[in-house]
Amino acid sequence: MNYRGIAVDNAFKVDLLVEDTLIIELKSIERLAPVHAKQVLTYLRLMQLPLGLLMNFGQTTFKDGLRRVANDYYAPGG
Repeated sequence: MNYRGIAVDNAFKVDLLVEDTLIIELKSIERLAPVHAKQVLTYLRLMQLPLGLLMNFGQTTFKDGLRRVANDYYAPGG
């Protein structure tokens, strides 16, 4: 990965990257904390991607454990 012209090896590890477009971060914990969404948002910003999903399999239902994270600073084509 390059950040401002500097090569950074092994800066972070995304759980799943779907077609170089969507980041999916997987968790299996009782409850998500705000830091988990911030982690996904940081990945999105560094990779200049618009959307990510935070999936927590520790919730009672899948719906309760799913959170969409949007990168507000994403500029298409930029």
